[in-house]
Amino acid sequence: MSMPEDYLKYPERHYGMDHDRYDWSDLFQRAPIVWPNGARIALSIVTHVQHFPLDMPSKPFKAPGALSMPYPDFRYYTNRDYGNRVGIFRILRLLGEKGLKASFAINGIIASRYPALLDAVVEGGHEVVAHGLDMGKVHHSGLSEEDENAIIAEALGLLRQASGQKVEGWLSPGRAQGFNTPDLLAKNGVTYGLDWANDDLPYEMRTKNGVLIAMPMAYETDDRVVADEYFQSEADWVQQVKDRFDVLYRESADYGGRVMSLPIHSWVSGMPYRVEYLREVLDYILSHEGVWNAPAGEICAAFMKAGQPA
Repeated sequence: MSMPEDYLKYPERHYGMDHDRYDWSDLFQRAPIVWPNGARIALSIVTHVQHFPLDMPSKPFKAPGALSMPYPDFRYYTNRDYGNRVGIFRILRLLGEKGLKASFAINGIIASRYPALLDAVVEGGHEVVAHGLDMGKVHHSGLSEEDENAIIAEALGLLRQASGQKVEGWLSPGRAQGFNTPDLLAKNGVTYGLDWANDDLPYEMRTKNGVLIAMPMAYETDDRVVADEYFQSEADWVQQVKDRFDVLYRESADYGGRVMSLPIHSWVSGMPYRVEYLREVLDYILSHEGVWNAPAGEICAAFMKAGQPA
């Protein structure tokens, strides 16, 4: 008995992607990007600075790294808070020692809860990126446009007022987005986002309110992911970051500039037994010629100035 001809017909099956935010593009077929001073690699360091509420909700889901023990979960609350009391300053000292500038993805609520953290980031010459309101307020399609817009506007408003910066970059808590998130980010003056991990160069995204640039930020070599999701050692993380850099550096000789993203967390790499591994990674990358370090916003601006297509 043969199947009817219409059995394999599916009205939603089509060529292309499941959304129309951007056009698919082969990285190796694009026009080569040239970074300032002819650099081969743009080093983008993004430090997560996060506040996990003690009473954070569990629905619709918890952001990665969330508190997981019965309330009140002081075990993990204080572990995460270590990053805001100690870890961030250890990372700032290391970056200062190396003469590096980074982006600090900061929960908006930290501007009012821990203003000294924001002051230290700004005084160090680093870029402030909005990291949502707090780690208990994830973005998802169950939020109404009005409610999600209010969260975005409040986070940006707190950080812009406290830092004195334009704050045009965005990283969602847990990198989670709803279908409306890119449109609302552009509406609120965000020019680039760090949520999407599908490229080694920036690219243009379409929104109802203009272009939003997707900036590369690694997921698999994120310090928290390697430690908490893959259960691998700090030495493993170092090797993986070096391997990532080596491939991008090698490709840049033939295909043009690349972005080497280095996502770290103040409560992970800011630990005393981990910060020396971060030092090793930075020393290795900086030992190569043609590495240009800049905050993500500056790298984004350089990409746009170069006139690269999406």
